[in-house]
Amino acid sequence: MSPHKSSDIRLSALENAMMQFDEAAGMLNIDKTMLEILKQPRRAVIVKLPIQMDDGRFEVFTGFRVQHNIARGPAKGGIRYHPDVSLDEVSALAAWMTWKCAVVGIPFGGAKGGIACDPGKLSRGELERLTRRYTADLIEVIGPEIDVPAPDVNTDAQIMAWIMDTYSMHARHTETSVVTGKPIDLGGSLGRREAPGRGVLLTIREACKYKNIDLNGARCIVQGFGNVGGVAAELLWQDGAKIIAISDVFGAIHDPGGIDITALKKHVSETGKVAGFEGTAEIVRDDILKMKCDILVPAALENVITSKNARNIKAKIVAEGANGPTTTNADKILESRGIFVIPDILCNSGGVTVSYFEWVQDRIGYFWPEDEVNRRLELIMAKAFNDVLEVAIENKCNMRIAAFMLAIKRVLDVTLMRGVYA
Repeated sequence: MSPHKSSDIRLSALENAMMQFDEAAGMLNIDKTMLEILKQPRRAVIVKLPIQMDDGRFEVFTGFRVQHNIARGPAKGGIRYHPDVSLDEVSALAAWMTWKCAVVGIPFGGAKGGIACDPGKLSRGELERLTRRYTADLIEVIGPEIDVPAPDVNTDAQIMAWIMDTYSMHARHTETSVVTGKPIDLGGSLGRREAPGRGVLLTIREACKYKNIDLNGARCIVQGFGNVGGVAAELLWQDGAKIIAISDVFGAIHDPGGIDITALKKHVSETGKVAGFEGTAEIVRDDILKMKCDILVPAALENVITSKNARNIKAKIVAEGANGPTTTNADKILESRGIFVIPDILCNSGGVTVSYFEWVQDRIGYFWPEDEVNRRLELIMAKAFNDVLEVAIENKCNMRIAAFMLAIKRVLDVTLMRGVYA
């Protein structure tokens, strides 16, 4: 089915990514052949992974790694473990990584990987064997100068440590820069865990300057209280913002007077969910998207703002902490209503930026203090925001189209400089 004919409520990640690309590319004078080269992934790998389970039987899992573009440098992108991982999803996320790296100007291309599995049903030993087998099967397509994985959904520093160790055993020397998001003692970077959420805060600060909104006292709603949403909520709260509603996978809470995020974190660590936090009212999870606020941070799932609910959004700024939370049709509705959207490829690029810092530190063998990491991140995020804003104003388009235009042009320029090897 053509993505332009399908309902945006059921739009796949790949369809959404292609629609965004096409709209932005249409505003650039690009040769059609070059456009097709930029659009297509350069490599997609599918691996079948037979793993011996704890009970002695074997189970076969399917893994993926897609490298979308390497014109600007090694491919870069996370690895996710989830039952719904598919080639389409990974391909879309790899493309987004290409544009995300280009928007912030770091010398990486885009990649993404994953294994179709339910990690919650696997023991630690099964998870380790699965990770090591996946790494071994991809040993020729990943590496510090080729493709540098990182954590994503349901993967963490421990998973990265296993990948690093497996790769190092095959290379016969310790190679810390093959992955990022590692434990600090194995070459990880200070500030890496908080970087995606900090990037959200930094772009919100710039948007507030542009829209003349005082962040101190601004009413904020955060959908998702995981690594991105939780950190963003805490940093916004520390900046003086009033967090009036928060949701997680189990439910949502509301307090018009503002939620104490430090106390909420303690509650979540004890109970595993935001619901039941003292002094707040429980509300229907999806209703937080419709509440009146200054800043809405969708930091959970893809396609949560669609043509079905975009007219009910009552925020002045939407800061996309998640990948692909807004569909193309919803974008047009939000734009027509004067809602300023900070697109995902800009807003949540703090993680890949500090991943770049980690890669650099590993390769030089010298590590920066956390305040230096955060200072460098702020410089890059502020410049990226204002670069995109300049394109948006010049071309009279929204920030998403501007971000894609800027990213596509940067990748195209490098591709033309290098030439197409044939």
